[in-house]
Order: sequence, then structure tokens, then C-alpha cells
Amino acid sequence: MLAAAIAAGIGPAVAGSAESEQAPGAGLKLKSHAALVLDQQSGDILYGKNAQAVVPIASITKLMTAMVVLDANLDPGEKILITKDDVDSLRGSHSRLRVGAPLTRDELLRLALLASENRAASALGRAYPGGPESFVRAMNLKARLLGMRGSRFADPTGLSSTNVSTAEDLATLVRSAHRYAKIREYTTAKDYKVSLGGGHPVAFRNTNRLVGSGAWDIGLSKTGFINEAGRCLVMQATLAGRTVIIVLLDSWGKYTRIGDANRIRKWLEIASGHDSPPNKAAARSRLSSMPSPAVSSAESRSGLEPQGS
Repeated sequence: MLAAAIAAGIGPAVAGSAESEQAPGAGLKLKSHAALVLDQQSGDILYGKNAQAVVPIASITKLMTAMVVLDANLDPGEKILITKDDVDSLRGSHSRLRVGAPLTRDELLRLALLASENRAASALGRAYPGGPESFVRAMNLKARLLGMRGSRFADPTGLSSTNVSTAEDLATLVRSAHRYAKIREYTTAKDYKVSLGGGHPVAFRNTNRLVGSGAWDIGLSKTGFINEAGRCLVMQATLAGRTVIIVLLDSWGKYTRIGDANRIRKWLEIASGHDSPPNKAAARSRLSSMPSPAVSSAESRSGLEPQGS
């Protein structure tokens, strides 16, 4: 019954608990502290690791920000000025959106999703009817309506470590966000150029290096990083003929979330024999017995990365 409800888009996105590594994914070893791989159509958990652990989620928060903005049906062409209230005083994250820059609500939404621009996300919340406090209330109400019981939102940017969720809840979030055409489009664009009030347009690049890769068919993407959350990545993608939701949280090392995503892709491709779609029973048997793809030595290298990205 639950799997049928999930396939219909009703209720939680996850058909079962995944507190520790589950038998269907026992052959896959990921470096991320918490992870979930979900078959979007059936709701079957293909892999779970610490999927009910409540952890900070950094800029994955911006998917909820985008849904709240779009749900409000506000004028996408309305000009909104970046103000000093949008400057990150918590972490001092860099932004190319100078105070006084005029952007439309739609431009801010694009930059918040594609480039994970914190000032853009802050401005969206500030320009919401009732201001930032009303915006955060709307975020938490949306989470409750979606059944995200382990989630709490504190700001539209994700810069606060009190924006928390679980891998299971984020699978629900991704599933819901994927229904919005603008979120699908903006999170999967490789780059975007925008005029900031003078001179040549400024180019912003997607924070997920897998977007635009020939090896990936990505339908939604969002990255996140603050020190407390580690590197995070959520995606909806079609791999080996099946549509899956991938959640990777608290990945240690600058490249680990990308390495984990590629291991998941290879794991599913090998398990399916590159058939489209794979035979479910045979695929599950292969998945549980298959060795994990090797870990690249590059993944252990740490590196500086802007927080809130």
C-alpha cells in the first residue's frame, strides 16, 4: 500500500526505514555519513545509511526556499534590491551580488538554486509577504505538510546549522521539488549570466560539477556545505533505466560527495547489466552481492570551499 501511495505521489517518499545499511544495498560502500538511494517510481530503498539521523543540511535548504517562493505566486519580474541585511554576517561567505544590485525575483531564484547564492536566497525571504519570519514559518509549515517530521528550517539560505533534516526527509523534499518546472530547469543548468546593474553580464556556474556531464541524466540537483553539515548533495537522476533520488549528507573531503555519486551510478549500471529498465528481482540480487566501486585517492584531499554552497 505504501509503495503504491509513493508511486502516486502521496505521503512520505520512503517505503521503509533505513537507519543503518540495508540488505538491498549491502554491496555498496559510501563515504558519506548519511545516504539514501531511492527508486522514485516504486519508493523502494535501494541503499540506506544513517538515513534517519537528524543532521544540518546547509544549502539543501534552498530547495525548500524555492518551493515556498513559487507556492506564493509572487511576481517573478519584480525588482528586488540586495541590501546589507542580505550580507552573511554569520560565516562571512563571499558573494558577487553587491549591496544595491537590482535583480528580479526570478533571477534571484535562479542564482539561489544554480549557484547557491546566499544573498539571493536571503533577498527572496526578505521580500516575502510578512518578511523573513513569515518566510521561515512557511518553510516549516511546508515541511510538516510533506511529512518531513525530522526537519526544521531556520533561514532561507541554509547558513545556520539549525537547518536540519534526515536523508529520508530530503528524499521527500527532492520528490516534491521535482514537481516544479522552474526548480528542475534552474538546478540543472550549467551556468547563468545576469546583469548586476552595469557593465557586462556576470556568469555564475552550477555548484554541482556533475551537471552537464555526459555520464549523467540529472533531473534535479542541489549541493550544500557548511562546516557542521559537511559536503552535501541531493539529486534526481535517471540511471541504468530507472529514476532514482540520491541523498548524500556529511561527506568528508571536497570530492567525496562526487565520488559517492559516481559509485552509485556505476553500482546501478553494473547491477542492471545496462538494461533499461532492469529486472527488479535480478537487480536486487546483483546489488546486494556486488562489490563497491573503488574510492579515488583524490577524495581524501581536503580543500577550501565557500560555506553555503
